[in-house]
Amino acid sequence: MLLLQLNWYIDWLIAWSISLFLLYGIDKTQAKLNNWRVPELELHVLALIGGFIGGWLGMFIFRHKTKKPIFKVVLAISTLIGIVLFYFFVLQR
Repeated sequence: MLLLQLNWYIDWLIAWSISLFLLYGIDKTQAKLNNWRVPELELHVLALIGGFIGGWLGMFIFRHKTKKPIFKVVLAISTLIGIVLFYFFVLQR
């Protein structure tokens, strides 16, 4: 019930962050097994639409995509966008 009491934007961030975190874990597992992979573009898009918290957590917990600078750049840009949107959608209520 907690999710229903929060602002819709916070719900959005939580949902996409959980999704991206899980995809980082799945992709890391698939990489170890030399199996199919989650497309990098998909990981970037999910970060940009609100999953950046899960992206950061997934990157460091799974130690995945840490050597590719573009992932840190996309996550940093996503985080800045997320902070601005948080200000407008949550703090300006």
